[in-house]
Amino acid sequence: MSTPNILLITKGHPFDFNAFFEIFDAIDVNWTHVEQPAARIFFSSSQAKNYDAFVMYDMPGISFGSDGPSFEEPDLHYKEALIELLENGQGMVFLHHAIAGWPAWEEYAEIIGGRFLYVADELRGSECADSGYRHKVSHMLQVVKDHPITAELPANFSMTDELYLSEVFDDSIEPLLTSSYNFTRDNFYSAKRAINGKMFDNEGWEHDDGSNVVAWIKHYGQSPIAYLQGGDDQEAYSNCHYRQLIENSIHWVASQAAHDWARARG
Repeated sequence: MSTPNILLITKGHPFDFNAFFEIFDAIDVNWTHVEQPAARIFFSSSQAKNYDAFVMYDMPGISFGSDGPSFEEPDLHYKEALIELLENGQGMVFLHHAIAGWPAWEEYAEIIGGRFLYVADELRGSECADSGYRHKVSHMLQVVKDHPITAELPANFSMTDELYLSEVFDDSIEPLLTSSYNFTRDNFYSAKRAINGKMFDNEGWEHDDGSNVVAWIKHYGQSPIAYLQGGDDQEAYSNCHYRQLIENSIHWVASQAAHDWARARG
């Protein structure tokens, strides 16, 4: 296929701008960058038609203050516009902390296929603990599905990156990659304690064992969707396999094959 045009959306979580954008200069995409909340105007059929894929590295709907986080629910117009895009087949790639976006809107978690929780909350009718994080984890990733997104990757490869102990909706995703890391409470720190000023702490925090799936595909409406848990810092950004994953994910969600796949499931 021809080089896809993508809208790259950021804001809501700190990151190294220059190192992150180097990824998109190095891979086969034409990219336009926009930050939240200005990005919301692009969530309409008239604006989105100019882009083959949206790449989400944002974390909207959360503000952090001295009293803890506050959550904003998107307005009805934005919700309806996003759902309409997905019903019409807009390809989406979500990266890393994007899984924490719009925490006051549960349907956003269904779109992505899971959620990172900064505080304990109800999700899918069950009470869930705040999620866990761990920076600079050196781990092995294993390809578990032969797919265009995993094409040209070795069957196993290493990365050093941040990992999450978070909610993954196993019933609505198709795993692409798993991690060798042990996703248990003792190997992670509490997100709630971090935002309360106690970084790298899990004292008194309890969390069930989590999924080791770190990349997946799914559909929502008629849209093909990919999520990659990786992508915290420059060490991850510069990993050639991570860059290949991003390029492959964009090309796949923009492809006719992906749209046919999603439409057959929608």
